[in-house]
Amino acid sequence: MPHAIRIEQYGGPEVMQWAEIEAGKPGQGQILVRHTAIGVNFIDIYFRSGAYKAPSGLPFIPGSEGAAVVEAVGEGVSGFKAGDRIVYQGVLGSYSEVRLLPADRCIKIPDDIDDKVAAAAFLKGLTVYMLLFRVFPVSKDTTLLWHAAAGGVGTIACQWASALGATVIGTVGSKEKADLAKKNGATHVINYRTENFVERVREITGGKGVDVAYDSVGKDTFPGSLDCLRPIGMWVSFGAASGTPPEFPIALLQQKGSLFATRPTIVHYYAKRNELEAAAHGLFDILRTGKVKIEIGQEFPLKAAADAHEALEARKTIGATVLTP
Repeated sequence: MPHAIRIEQYGGPEVMQWAEIEAGKPGQGQILVRHTAIGVNFIDIYFRSGAYKAPSGLPFIPGSEGAAVVEAVGEGVSGFKAGDRIVYQGVLGSYSEVRLLPADRCIKIPDDIDDKVAAAAFLKGLTVYMLLFRVFPVSKDTTLLWHAAAGGVGTIACQWASALGATVIGTVGSKEKADLAKKNGATHVINYRTENFVERVREITGGKGVDVAYDSVGKDTFPGSLDCLRPIGMWVSFGAASGTPPEFPIALLQQKGSLFATRPTIVHYYAKRNELEAAAHGLFDILRTGKVKIEIGQEFPLKAAADAHEALEARKTIGATVLTP
């Protein structure tokens, strides 16, 4: 019998149980896959803790990203066959050895992309594509602030934004992470444990502020992120690693410079198949150039997913984290 991580109640890493499952046979529009690598993301922690509720309710299998090999296809599926290597994101249940997937949410992995790289990069890479190309189009004229610049998303973002010619200001929490962010293309790096990031951003930009602040930290960086923006700048809140930012009166945006604020999600930005394909091809293309390299900082057996969550929550991880079935 195949196994998976199952959660029967919301809570800490200890609620993740190793259990036998039945994957079943693929139905209309579905494919049956066997995972080769599974990406670990902060959204997995939100679901495990109950900050986000699993759509199917309890119990559920966490995880929303993986690379796999197709074992069988259901009726109505075209473009996929047994033996194809695929990658996907956004479909809860990836912490499993085998599973069923909607075929229209899967993308074939190119022959020159490794499974672990695909699993580590897909959700994070599509997130970065959304943020840099669609939420706020970044160019060589852009000066941006990226919090958690040495994290899984941050390492990709710094490289990609740098490749676009942008001036990247990254924040990190240690000297080791500062070195990594610099290596990955950050023009300036701020250690928020030893420096006031708002003051440093103002100093770096000559008092002008940045065009856009990308914030996956949340509570600890609010309202500081707003104070780093130029007038008519944009605050992009796309995570809450330190907790959810507090509610604030909308008038605050006016008071701080007629600012824009958004909370984007790839669920909406890639709702259509052509949008998903365009982003995936954009990610694969930048990986091929070598301008964006995926650093897999740590690997854990699927059975030890709780250890991976503990490391991620303690901010002890560098780069991407993958689980191996």
